[in-house]
Amino acid sequence: MKEKLLIKLSNAHKSYYLSNGEEVPVLNGIDLDIKKGEFVALMGESGCGKTTLLNILGCLHPLSDGKYFLDGENIGEVEDDYTLAFIRNKMMGFIFQQFNLFSRLTALKNIALPALYAGEDKRIREKKALELMKSVNINDRAKHKPTELSGGQQQRVSICRSLINDPEIILADEPTGALDSKSGIEIMRIFSDLKKRKKTIIMVTHTAEVAKYADRIIYLKDGKVIDNNYKLTSNY
Repeated sequence: MKEKLLIKLSNAHKSYYLSNGEEVPVLNGIDLDIKKGEFVALMGESGCGKTTLLNILGCLHPLSDGKYFLDGENIGEVEDDYTLAFIRNKMMGFIFQQFNLFSRLTALKNIALPALYAGEDKRIREKKALELMKSVNINDRAKHKPTELSGGQQQRVSICRSLINDPEIILADEPTGALDSKSGIEIMRIFSDLKKRKKTIIMVTHTAEVAKYADRIIYLKDGKVIDNNYKLTSNY
């Protein structure tokens, strides 16, 4: 059976503007298709537009020009912040290099936070959070705060938080970048499990050892996709 197209970018452009009004182009006509359940890695040199592209796909930044279709709907034209927040909270989970956990909250409460925003009952959201913690073997850290956790444990908390609302899409920006090699391998095994659960994963990485877990590597240069199926032996 043919896999369903989940994400489509057509001639996507993104520019930022300096305080003097000077335009700084970052994305320069991106065409991109991602299928439902696909695990995609975004690679390229620093400054090529990987994180900007991820932020566009995550509805965190608007396009300057072009079209963005998500599950067949043109959301590139949506400007209402409430609608974009609803789409993010319902369909997307985010994982960051620096974890972005709230230092005053326990691991359990950090994980449950998106479910709180979604209006989930406290008992239900904390039960779901604990089940997620069990799935990545950190349920014994439920009452610990981020400063009491190792980097690998903090990233597992971040992954659990991204999954609490059962999103269709996981967006990860250098998820192993702040970890030692052993913790990085453990995190990528979790990503492999997510792939088996049919999650669509879009991951920014500069590391070949991490990118090899993906189904497909998309290589960017100077704000453009120059290879939609990049092989790690390629040389750009």
